[in-house]
Amino acid sequence: MISPADITGLILAGGRGSRMGGVDKGLQNFNGMPMALRTLLRLQMQVGQVIINANRNLAAYESFGVEVWPDVLADYPGPLAGFLTGLERCETPYLITVPCDSPRFPLDLVARLAAALEREQAEIAMAAAPEQDDDGQLRVRTQPVFCLLRVELLESLTRFTQGGGRKIDAWTGQHQTVVVPFTETGDDPLAFANANTLAELKQLEDS
Repeated sequence: MISPADITGLILAGGRGSRMGGVDKGLQNFNGMPMALRTLLRLQMQVGQVIINANRNLAAYESFGVEVWPDVLADYPGPLAGFLTGLERCETPYLITVPCDSPRFPLDLVARLAAALEREQAEIAMAAAPEQDDDGQLRVRTQPVFCLLRVELLESLTRFTQGGGRKIDAWTGQHQTVVVPFTETGDDPLAFANANTLAELKQLEDS
């Protein structure tokens, strides 16, 4: 079994927050606590150490007591820049990525992804969860920002991003990836819900 001590947690808080009016999403309160801090507390229970990827308000994130690293790529190119930063800074064999704006992600996220990665001898384990589509139907969809990665993938991701690649699925599709559905009885149906707007954040608080 993969030990939690062999996994570094990476909180992705490097976005522009454009759909939230340009505010720093990770520092917005969720039930009285900054979302990124709540994410940190949930993740710390599951891994050996945690780092944060942020591009603004670095001192505020550093006040949470963990290392904070900005994107190694310029101009806010998206989550893969955070993946790349995390893999470069990771000192353990595995890295788990979690966004700062899904404050209810599962407390057994890492354990289930790690079990699947080891069972399938995969390079990447990616979460999947029910989401409503445009017709109101629930479908199980991959959650590509919730990934457990082997650190050996750094070289591959460096090549991909240097070639202009920006989409997570396009990169993970090049590697052996196991998808782990969080659809068991007792799983929180809103575990992977993310707050892109202040209204969605309020709705998530009240649900």
